[in-house]
Amino acid sequence: MKESALLLATAAFAFAAGPQFQPRAVPLAACDPYFSVWSMADKLTEDVTRHWTGSPQALTSLIRVDGKTFRLMGRDRAPALEQTSLEALPTRTIYRFEGAGVRVTLTFLTPMLPDDLDVLSRPVTYLVWDVSSAGSTEHQVALYFEASPQLVVNTPEQEVVWARYQAPGLRVLRMGSHRQPVLEKWGDDLRIDWGYLHAAAGAGQHGTEVLAEQDAARRTFTESGVLPDTDDLEMPRETRRHTPVMAFAFDLGKVGAQTVSRRLFLAYDDMFSIEYLHRRLRPYWRRNGWQAADLLAASAREYASLAERARKFDDEFMADLRRAGGEEYARVAALAYRQAIAAHKLTADLDGSPMLFPKENFSNGCIGTVDVIYPAAPLFLLVNPRLEEASLRPLMEYAALGRWKFPFAPHDLGTYPLANGQVYGGGEKTEENQMPVEESGNMLLLVAAMARIDGHARFAEKYWPILTRWAEYLKSKGLDPENQLCTDDFAGHLAHNANLSLKAILALGAFSQLSDMTGHKAEAAAYRKLAREFAAQWIRMADDGDHYRLAFDKPGTWSQKYNLVWDKLLGLNLFPPEVARKEIAFYKTKQNEYGLPLDNRKDWTKLDWLVWTATLAEDPRDFQALFHPVYLFCDRSPNRVPMGDLYWTSTGKHVGMQARPVVGGVLIKMLADPAMWKKWAGRAAK
Repeated sequence: MKESALLLATAAFAFAAGPQFQPRAVPLAACDPYFSVWSMADKLTEDVTRHWTGSPQALTSLIRVDGKTFRLMGRDRAPALEQTSLEALPTRTIYRFEGAGVRVTLTFLTPMLPDDLDVLSRPVTYLVWDVSSAGSTEHQVALYFEASPQLVVNTPEQEVVWARYQAPGLRVLRMGSHRQPVLEKWGDDLRIDWGYLHAAAGAGQHGTEVLAEQDAARRTFTESGVLPDTDDLEMPRETRRHTPVMAFAFDLGKVGAQTVSRRLFLAYDDMFSIEYLHRRLRPYWRRNGWQAADLLAASAREYASLAERARKFDDEFMADLRRAGGEEYARVAALAYRQAIAAHKLTADLDGSPMLFPKENFSNGCIGTVDVIYPAAPLFLLVNPRLEEASLRPLMEYAALGRWKFPFAPHDLGTYPLANGQVYGGGEKTEENQMPVEESGNMLLLVAAMARIDGHARFAEKYWPILTRWAEYLKSKGLDPENQLCTDDFAGHLAHNANLSLKAILALGAFSQLSDMTGHKAEAAAYRKLAREFAAQWIRMADDGDHYRLAFDKPGTWSQKYNLVWDKLLGLNLFPPEVARKEIAFYKTKQNEYGLPLDNRKDWTKLDWLVWTATLAEDPRDFQALFHPVYLFCDRSPNRVPMGDLYWTSTGKHVGMQARPVVGGVLIKMLADPAMWKKWAGRAAK
């Protein structure tokens, strides 16, 4: 057996024999930045479910067994059924319970299938209950589910309205805010308060539904296994006053050894999702005129096929993740997959083409941020380069406008959900607090990565004058950057930043590749020569004995050189292998319990960059040595929040930012295997 295969097999055995992976927060119904509900506890019964911001957005489930009621999800006076396991996969979260003589599996399925943008864009999550007897005795069983109005308001004093209706084969409840302030708010710590949450169940599932006051609905089910027989019609009403809920109950009858299943699904129709350059964009699933009724009908009709496709995707993707980086890597990457996609919104432009917008969750609330698109990119470059194109195109179109007057790339498009122009730093007015080398390098590298896997550079050709201008800027300013911010802006300004210089040099090499692919042969040769010369100078300027410096003028300093990974991924070969080898050997001497610090200034790190740095390692044992502390952080951090990307390596405490799209960068290890990259990206092209 080869050494790498033996290591992976050993890691898999150790994982299986050891304690269960316990994410700090688990995605339940996580579809986009607004429809994003999580469990932030070890067990689904230990806390209310919450929006990624931490605000309560309660989903509740109860089970009645032989006349006694137990809790499966959320808070209630009923005792909790014992949770026996939890599994978080790319498209599914699976909880298992046992007690009172029954076994229950509760699955949350969000079919994020990357090669099907119609399905990927649907804001739909299925909840599936599978119940069987734990022994030879049959049990009388009923199920209860409830959705809170907290999912449709930003603050609890807002009023809501509700209704019921029937669709072919479905019983549907709907709830939304009374005022419907569509796209009126922008910022970070916000929840959606326009559009409507729909909860739907099949008509033939021996169930009932009601729009009722919360206590009345739960009390009636607990006492009799059924729901109140009339809807509450006192509306509009504040969510905190006699809380109105959408409730469903299912009578399973006598349940024995054979599994009995029930399901429903939640769908959030926001009608308009993003304002881009002062025009309102529909969600992508609406681009051909679909309404909510079409979404619900398709979601019901296609459940069986989507569930099977999602299962196959999870199985194959997890197997490849294990091959790439081992069991611990697979578990973290699976969590990162859903979090990263759920921090984006896929919309349709006026011509129907996809436009993908990330949100800087708990960072500054910006939308379309280039230095967020950059770390998130490995996920989309791997599973569907068209999604990467959809995230870059809004920036390129904006940069092509006369209002963007600078010779470098913009930082952002605005504040979510309004993408009407840059707001960070000097905005469109001054160069104050801009990131000129950072963002220009990011855009060139990502366009080149997309061209590399596509096998053509048609996207680059469309925007060639802009890309050329950015390359010229890096030619002039990139080798030894002036005092400025990089994507790690939380660390402040820094002049002569060696890692930022790396980005510029590799971006110039990437531009040489693009020039060659677009027929600009003279430019290709010139920029290739320049990039090689800059790389040689960088080695001399950054050298500090057994490692390379944080800044060229600061001996005795060090930093993660995560940008160097593109030399490997793009096949640029500008730097000799010894550069990465020397850095990896040095990093192994600087690790703390939860990982390698970002640089010598503080002991915090960035999760995404740490995985990029680990990917530089040639030996799988070095990758595992650098990655294992990341796994420990994701499993043990004291902060119960969706995966944070900035945290203290000594304590595992996260620093502010959470649930961000940048964790898509964890997938970069998959890009390091050209065959793996080609396999997954190629499927989306079919």
